[in-house]
Amino acid sequence: MSSPRSARLIAVATVMTSLAVSAPYDTATAASADATVTARDSTTATAWTGELGKEPTSLTELRREAQKAYKSIEDANRALVARQKKFGAVEKELVAKLESLQQATAELNKMRKPLSDLASSLYQDPSVDGLSPFFRVGNGTDTLRRIADLDHLVAGRNNVLGDAIKLLERQQQLAQEAQELRAASLLQEAQLSAQVTALRKRSSTLVRSLTRALIKLGVKIGDGTQGAGGCDPTRITQAEQYPNGLLPKNILCPLPQDGETLRADAAIAFADLNIAYKKRFGTSICISDSYRSLSEQQSVYYRRPGFAATPGKSNHGLGLAVDLCGGVQNFRSAQFNWLEANGKRFGWFHPAWAYSSPFEPWHWEYDPKLGSLL
Repeated sequence: MSSPRSARLIAVATVMTSLAVSAPYDTATAASADATVTARDSTTATAWTGELGKEPTSLTELRREAQKAYKSIEDANRALVARQKKFGAVEKELVAKLESLQQATAELNKMRKPLSDLASSLYQDPSVDGLSPFFRVGNGTDTLRRIADLDHLVAGRNNVLGDAIKLLERQQQLAQEAQELRAASLLQEAQLSAQVTALRKRSSTLVRSLTRALIKLGVKIGDGTQGAGGCDPTRITQAEQYPNGLLPKNILCPLPQDGETLRADAAIAFADLNIAYKKRFGTSICISDSYRSLSEQQSVYYRRPGFAATPGKSNHGLGLAVDLCGGVQNFRSAQFNWLEANGKRFGWFHPAWAYSSPFEPWHWEYDPKLGSLL
């Protein structure tokens, strides 16, 4: 039957063995960390994709959905850039944790050595050193003193052992935190990239559908999607970068009436308005003027003083205004009254100044802010 002293020594050796074979971070812990990160971030997977179940049924809805998808791409790209910047900070934190992990491992190895030496010395051949001093024939008091010294030595080493166990736990915690940081960063970046890809595909699909719909309505923007760039509502921000009257042709979208163009969102809204107008009056809206270049604004300004805005100040030069004919130009005609009552549903309105100063019942404008609410 083993003595209490032997039991203590066996306990030291047993724990030493467990420390020697312990892994700093096992695969089960890694799997748990990945699962935690995945569950935490899965709710962001459709943050910018929106509800895609209901397909657009009109030109205005197509335009709105295409613009919404494009804006979502911009938002997702900004989030991706921000995430990549944040990833740099996370990388620094990760490096710090890995350095702490390396330091903890080194300290743990230092602690293991004296414990291993103790176990080795206590179990070596009694004829050399080891336990022989404690069992030599002699004074009983000396034997008791030696036993007390042994108990004190084992107790001290047990304290070191406890510290080693705590350090091992810290080592495992650091390894888990490093794994979670790396997994979270990679997962979030992958999710954002996938969202951007999905949104680009959605936006392109909507623009192609919009282009086909305009072509069916007689808008001559080329075969298929060729030459349709000016009718792409996602390029409105590009149009806004050009000065009044200096919009390039590839930014302008043709109207059903030959030779007339507007900015993409205004042109699409006008085409949708024209569908409703045609149902009411059996004919398309007559257009006498639309986008005016700077030189055209100067020509009109000098030909019709008092009836044209200062060159460079006209909404015609922004591709957001039209002059109409076919009855609309006659104040309080059936066509004028219908357009006044229904135009705002498509983002088009008759400006307040055109009712009196100067009096221009033929002049109508598109309001992008009003159109964005449709």
